[in-house]
Order: sequence, then C-alpha cells, then structure tokens
Amino acid sequence: MQNRLREQTSPYLLQHADNPVHWQPWDPQALDLAVQLDKPILLSIGYSACHWCHVMAHESFDDPDIAAVMNEHFINIKVDREERPDLDQIYQLAHQMLTQRNGGWPLTMFLTPSHMPFFGGTYFPPKPAHGLPGFAQLLERVAAFYHEQREQLDEQNASLMQVFRDSSPQPEGEFELTAAPLHGASRALLGVFDAQKGGFGQAPKFPQTPCLERLLRTWRRSAFEPKPDLQSLFAATQTLTQMARGGLYDQLGGGFFRYAVDDAWRIPHFEKMLNDSALLLALYSEAWRATGEGLFGRVAHETADWMLREMRSARGGFFTALDADSDGREGAFYTWDAEDVRIALADNELDYTVFAKRFGLDHDANFEGTWHLYLNRSIDQLSNELDQTPADLRNQLTAARALLFDQRHQRQAPFCDTKSLTASNALAIRGLALASRHLERDDLGQAAADALDFLRATHWQDGRLFASSSDGSPSLGGYLNDYAFLLDAVLELLQLNWRSSWLHFAVELADAMLEQFYDTLDGGFFFTADDHETLIHRMKPFADEAIPNGNGVAAKALNRLGHMLADTRYLEAAERTIRLAWSTINSVPHGHCTLLDALDEHLTPVTCVIVRAPKSELAQWLPVVQSTYAPGRLCFGIPDDADNLPEAIGVRVARDGGVAYICEGTHCSAPITSPATLAQAVKKLG
Repeated sequence: MQNRLREQTSPYLLQHADNPVHWQPWDPQALDLAVQLDKPILLSIGYSACHWCHVMAHESFDDPDIAAVMNEHFINIKVDREERPDLDQIYQLAHQMLTQRNGGWPLTMFLTPSHMPFFGGTYFPPKPAHGLPGFAQLLERVAAFYHEQREQLDEQNASLMQVFRDSSPQPEGEFELTAAPLHGASRALLGVFDAQKGGFGQAPKFPQTPCLERLLRTWRRSAFEPKPDLQSLFAATQTLTQMARGGLYDQLGGGFFRYAVDDAWRIPHFEKMLNDSALLLALYSEAWRATGEGLFGRVAHETADWMLREMRSARGGFFTALDADSDGREGAFYTWDAEDVRIALADNELDYTVFAKRFGLDHDANFEGTWHLYLNRSIDQLSNELDQTPADLRNQLTAARALLFDQRHQRQAPFCDTKSLTASNALAIRGLALASRHLERDDLGQAAADALDFLRATHWQDGRLFASSSDGSPSLGGYLNDYAFLLDAVLELLQLNWRSSWLHFAVELADAMLEQFYDTLDGGFFFTADDHETLIHRMKPFADEAIPNGNGVAAKALNRLGHMLADTRYLEAAERTIRLAWSTINSVPHGHCTLLDALDEHLTPVTCVIVRAPKSELAQWLPVVQSTYAPGRLCFGIPDDADNLPEAIGVRVARDGGVAYICEGTHCSAPITSPATLAQAVKKLG
C-alpha cells in the first residue's frame, strides 16, 4: 500500500499526494482491495478551494500517528467532489440520512467494501473539541464497529437502501399542471426574507441564485397586471444590493466569494468559485437591464472582468476556483491592515479618510484582526459628510481602489484549481452571453464563443461529453449537468450571435441527453449516463443546490428547443420531467426554483422572435426586442444568407430589408417588415 494520488490530474487530489495517508483514488484497484482485505473504506470528499478541507488535512492527514491508524484499519479513498459529483450526491444524502444533519465539505464517510455507508460526518478535529470526538479515537471505534457488529450493520444497510429507493419519485398518473407552486415559492421565500439585510433566513447566507432569479421572473410576469408583485422585486433587488455592498463581493477585484458567515454579508468564506460568479454575472446583468440600477451594472462589469482576467485559460476555457487560503491563512490575500492602507494612500496623495469611511476602515477590525472591505457608506452619504461632490469622491475612490488592487497583486496569490469543468464552463458561457447582450460588450460575447469552441474541441468526442479536463486532456464521462447546462448556454449564445453549427450542436446535445440520461419509463433525467459505473443508487435529483438543478435546466432548455424546432420529443420529455417532480415541487416549491422556471415556461410557452435580415442590418432589429428584461422571450437574429437551417426555422424566409416573425407556442405572426412595427408588436406582448 502507498499513496497513489501522485498519478492523478485533479489539483485537489494532488494536494494530498504527499500525505502519510495511503490515499487511493476511487477506482477498481482500491475498491477491489477493500473486498480482498475485508477492510472498510474511509471516503474523504472535498475540493481544492475548501478552507475546512485544508484544516483537516493539516491537522489529521499530515499527522503520522493519525495516518498510521487510518492505514491500519481502512482503505482510504480521496475524491474531488467537482470531478465526481455523482459520488458526492450519493454520500451527502447518506450522511443526511444517517446523522439527520446537513452535510458539507470535507465529507468523511465510512463504507463497507460493498460501498454502503454506515457512519459519517464532515470535519473532525484531531482531538476532542467542539462536541466532536477526536479523529484518531473515532477511527478506532468505527473500525471496531465494522468488525464486531456485522448483523446490526446489515440491518442498517438494508434500511438505508430502502430510504434511497423511497426517495425516488414515482409517476402519479394524469393531472393538471397549474401555477400553484409558482405562487407557493414566492410566499415561502418572502416569508423568510430578511428585509433589512437581504437574503433568506439566518447566517450563514448563500446567494441562492435560483431563488433570486425566480423572484425576478415572478415580478416580470406580473409587471403589466393591475397589481404587479413589487414584493418579489424588492426581495430580489434588496438581496442583490446588500450582497454587492457587502464583503461577499470583492470590492477591489470583482467576483463573488462562496457565502457569508454573517447575516449582513460582510465576512465570507474566501474561496471564489467560477460557478458562483458565472451565475451572479447573469443575474446582475439581468437585474441591471430590469431596473437600470447602476450598482448592478458596475458589479456585472467587474465580475466579468475578473472572470476574463483571473479565471480564463490560454485555451479559451475557464478554471474552476481560487483557494480561500494563501500564506497559510484564510483570506490573507484579500484582507488589510488599516495602517498599511493609510500609508499607501498617503504616499500617493490620496485621501485616507474618504476610503476608510467608504469601505469600513473607520470601524473595528472585522476579520481576525484585519479589515475586509465592504461598502459602509454610499457616495451621497460621503458627499454630505465631507462636503465634496459625488464626482470628485468617485474619482478619488477609483484611484484608491486601483492602487490597492495593484498592491494586493504583489502578495502570494491563492492557489488556482486549473481544471476545466464542462458544467462550470457552460454556466460561464451563459453568463457571459447574457452580460454581453445587456451590457453591450462584444468582448464578453467573444469570450463565451471561445469557451464554447474549447469545449467542443476538447470535451466533446464521438457524440459524448467529458466532464473535466486538465491541461487540455479530458477525463470522466459527462453528467446530466454537463449536458443540460451546455444546451442552455448554447441557446443563450445563439441569441447573441447566430451560427447554424451551434444550433446543430444544441440538437446533438439534446439527443445525447435523451439517449443517455432520460428515463423513458417514468420520465425525468438520471444524474449519470446509462453506461456509467454502477453505484449503490442511481440518483435523479430535482432540488436546487448552490447551482441550478440539472433536471430543471434540462426541462427548460428542451422546452425552448422543442418550440424553436417544432419537435414534440423535446416538449414531451420536458413535460414528463415536470410531472414526475410534481409532488416534490409542491411540497417544497422554493427548493425547486429551477424546475419552477421550467413549469412557468410550460404553462406560458416562451415567445420566440426570429429576425431574418442582412447581417449588417441585424443591429437595427435586435435591440427592439432585447432592450428590456423579458426572460420568457427568445430572439434570434439570423442572417439572410444563413444556410443549413432546420425546417421549422428555414420556413421563416428572409425578405429585402429584413423581416421578423413572432411565434408563441405553435402560432407565428404574419411577417413584420420594419423595426418600428416590430417594436409596437413586442410592446403589446408585455
């Protein structure tokens, strides 16, 4: 036995390659060894940017004495949750079943050689602390239990498998799909909304992007009714405002940290994940388009800049995450000593008082004796306090931010996880495409196109997606999220810049997803493909997590593609997915906001506007449709000379000077022959 992680490509696994623990990857060699030696498996799941994963590694996995106990009693397997979300989903659910508590990372699970979980937790300290047993003591007890309590273990395993089976929804027969859960989600979210500080519930607070997008959509759906839902609009925009003003947002460099540990969004866990910023880039861009709020536009611009500056690879794809730690301390890259800031600004003839009042340095240190920046006062408040014009204050603060940003980059940078994940890149493509359209930045659209080209060249082979790549070498078969998120992203990118090859790729993705993941018997999509490694349970998840749910994204994207192409296969799969999840959606509607978006677009199919005009004239037509926030509307500007179009789109023929068609469901309007007439028609749509 030896530590085999040095053979891996995952940056997270490589971080553990020098531990004295005899770590194994999750592979047949390690799994077979557990059977041969009749040893339980210690499964440790984490990711490279996880602060508490690092803590447990330093405290326990680097400790020779603890490692010796692990090596004696267990087959120790280390898993990167970002590469193996299938394993993470199963054993997070098992942890919740066994402990009746939510999981997290690091996830520490103990399995039989047949992969059945029988005990688990998250972080364990090396010695007893905080009501938790010491890890070495725990290891001895778990090993003894495995060898001495086999009958009890078998009974527990049988019960657990029954719970897994019961957790899979079953078809309910024929019934009417209604808007009831849409209203239920709004009521539930508003019931736990923090009206003063934004967000939902108590600390810790997560962005919960699917919930915020649902509230914005709810308001937009009601915007032209006699009583628009202003409560939903306020809940969404107040949360976006407080997140942008807080320390969850990197006030110097742009981009978002993963979550805040306090209820005012001021102190985050400092890892930066591509997923989070990609989702929030899309949301802030849409919120800016919906409200015109300058803060939302600035945050969207700066977040996009961060993604392109710090997360983009030379191949055009995007990296996965930046670590929470640097110089051996969480947040060391991002936090400040107030006196250092004073000296730096004074040396450059900048007013420290203005910066300190703006970013909270005139208050006590807020993170381990240092200051993490947040917006403490508005420009108007500073103007009144200091008797300076807003324009002068903005100029001073812009110069100060630029100076400190440059100084910060002289520090040791956080570790960057340089693998490229298909699902994360797909979220980035979608976010950049939306931002390009709403912020009118062509460079963001080009970055989105480059990332799609990278995925097609590297991750798409022989009609199958790979989930991950390192240094351009793909690995691991794709999961539902990879296909669903990428399909959704391609449909978004097509609205920015039409390429017939992209539409054909979207069809290939949709067909592959139906072939490999769709449950033709009961409906819905499994998380793993039909030829994936056999695990103890084949998950079919419906709930949103930090990212949107794959079944919800698949249903929404297939519904859109089905209406575009008049293909009932896609429409039927989307509807059956919603129907299978119906009881789950109704029981906890606010936990299934992505599926609610799909339901919303099933009940009121998206409006699809197709413009055919010379490429040079499309810019006169598209803003007429795309200059407002209308999430239930698609608009495709197709050059008049585009070829290789599917029949449903090809019949919308071009005419001299351009023409537009408005399609709602299966009905399309008569040809519209001027942008002005199109503007009037769109206005009537609401």
